[in-house]
Amino acid sequence: MTTFDDRERAFENQFAHDQEIQFRITARRNRLLGEWAAVKMGLTAEETDAYAKAVVQADFEEAGDEDVIRKLVGDLTSAGVDVDEPTVRAALEEQTAIARRQFMEPK
Repeated sequence: MTTFDDRERAFENQFAHDQEIQFRITARRNRLLGEWAAVKMGLTAEETDAYAKAVVQADFEEAGDEDVIRKLVGDLTSAGVDVDEPTVRAALEEQTAIARRQFMEPK
């Protein structure tokens, strides 16, 4: 092994670690978004838990956040909640900051 090989392996390990952290933060953010939307729709605790899981699952449909935004806007509108896309995007940004903070705080 050369120093170059060691550095390359270290960079690959760091990249994998960073990707895992980002995945966890995004999943946490989506759960928080689901809980935020569930409160607006007046769901019970059991329904809130199931809905939050459905929002996390919705993120796997396509790359990026558009699938989650579409789901939230559609579900909130169907439930009679007066909400628009910019409101959901603002909530997404707010929940991203909260999720990142929760993940980075020592337990």
